[in-house]
Amino acid sequence: MKVIAEFSIIPIGVGVSLSKYIAVCERILEESGLTHELHANGTNVEGEWDEVINVIKRCHQALHEMGVPRLSTSIKVNTRIDREQTMFDKVSSVRVKLQQEDRL
Repeated sequence: MKVIAEFSIIPIGVGVSLSKYIAVCERILEESGLTHELHANGTNVEGEWDEVINVIKRCHQALHEMGVPRLSTSIKVNTRIDREQTMFDKVSSVRVKLQQEDRL
């Protein structure tokens, strides 16, 4: 099953600067080959359900291996069975509607 997920991993017990941990996860996502996009409050990723969940698991494993004692992760998952839809499709649909409204 195809899935689009948004997740945010928060390392706990490592101070307030978290970018080095996020960079490790971004590298894992890049190596996975899954379509993904980092944003200010998390990351969007799309692919097969098991692949997406597995890449999040790999992020957890890597951060714990770096010495992070605790991780808190929020995950939002979106699936559809009526048609295939990518992250790009979802954003494009909104942008088209905005352009149509601007013409009115």
